[in-house]
Amino acid sequence: MESILTNFRVYGTPGPQGSKRHVGKGVMVESSKLVRPWRSAVAAEASLFFDKPLDGPVRVVVVFYLARPSTVTPKRRPLPVTKPDLDKLIRSTLDAMTGVAFKDDSQVISIQASKLYGNPGAWVKIEAIDPAQFTEKD
Repeated sequence: MESILTNFRVYGTPGPQGSKRHVGKGVMVESSKLVRPWRSAVAAEASLFFDKPLDGPVRVVVVFYLARPSTVTPKRRPLPVTKPDLDKLIRSTLDAMTGVAFKDDSQVISIQASKLYGNPGAWVKIEAIDPAQFTEKD
C-alpha cells in the first residue's frame, strides 16, 4: 500500500460542535455560530488535497490556533485552558472532512490534537495507515 500523507492549514476561527439548544417543536440547532463557517473552511481546504476520500484507516494530527483575548496576557494564561473544549473542536473538524478526506470519520484510528494561541485556524495532517502493520504475526 502506498503511504498517503497530507498536510494543510485552515484559516478561520475554529468552531466547536456538540452542544445543541432547543429552539422549537423538535428543532435543535448548534449552540456555536462558528460551527458552520468552520466546517465549510475545513472542507474547502481539504478538497484541494483530495481527489477522492481515503477508504482505509487514517491517522489525524491537528493543532488548533485560537485568538488570545485582548484581556489575557501570555504571562497570565500562556495556554488556552478555557472553552472551546478540544473534543468539540475535533468533532467539528473530523465531521467537516468526512466525505472529502476520508469516507467516514470512523476510519480515524489515531488522533493527536492540541490547542494553542495564535493566528486563528488549524494545521491538519492526515496519513493513510497500512493495516498490514497491525496484523498479528503468529
